Amino acid sequence: MEENIQPLDPIAFSLGPITVHWYGIIIGLGLALALIIAMREGEKRGLQKDLFPDLMLWAIPIAIISARLYYVIFEWDYYVQNPGDIIKIWNGGIAIHGALIGSVVTAYIFAKKRNLSFWKIADIAAPSIILGQAIGRWGNFMNQEAHGEEVTRSFLEGLHLPDFIINQMYINGTYYHPTFLYESVWNFLGFILLILLRRVNLRRGEMFLTYVIWYSVGRFFVEGMRTDSLMLTESLRMAQTISIALIIGAIAILIYRRTKGHARERYLDQSVS
Repeated sequence: MEENIQPLDPIAFSLGPITVHWYGIIIGLGLALALIIAMREGEKRGLQKDLFPDLMLWAIPIAIISARLYYVIFEWDYYVQNPGDIIKIWNGGIAIHGALIGSVVTAYIFAKKRNLSFWKIADIAAPSIILGQAIGRWGNFMNQEAHGEEVTRSFLEGLHLPDFIINQMYINGTYYHPTFLYESVWNFLGFILLILLRRVNLRRGEMFLTYVIWYSVGRFFVEGMRTDSLMLTESLRMAQTISIALIIGAIAILIYRRTKGHARERYLDQSVS
């Protein structure tokens, strides 16, 4: 049976010399849906309709650059010998933590320039961000990447997964953990949680900090199963280290903002200041 399994074609279609990959389509779909949700919620919270499109015009290219730089830094031994490959982003090699760092810094500067609350913008965007991440992981699925250790087909069937997922996890004669799926499901659950928390009317900033904590907890455990991790040392995975730092940092910021009186305003407040 395994000999007849063929992977899904990662190429959606070609237009002359232009090849369009499913990875790009899926990422684009995630971004579009995330933008629509953020725009609608932003209008309800008193923000201008074009605020999030304007922000994404800056955030997306900066996120791509920072994601690539993050990856290159931790694979420097290779790229210092092959500097021409640094720009070859189409060959793979971007890191979500790098993209998030670039996006957050961009959003902070953008908010300051517009004289708006960064925390308000971040709170509104939080569900959109994690939804985009949940959808984006299916791009990894199409590319047969970001998978875990070897498993058996019977193990995957025991998870009650559809055949198209099980077959796509058959790579070069071996089945692998669908870690892309584990993280995608965790992120979808996080999206639902954040949508529900809107009704709780959390203090300003706490929606975004909840996102950081939720995502980081899931990423820590999923990363421990992956086979393609960027390594800080021979035994220490960079994404797990960053996840722990983000969890501690988010909790510390949450406590600090409450104790210092910086979080008096609530999520549902209409003020844009």
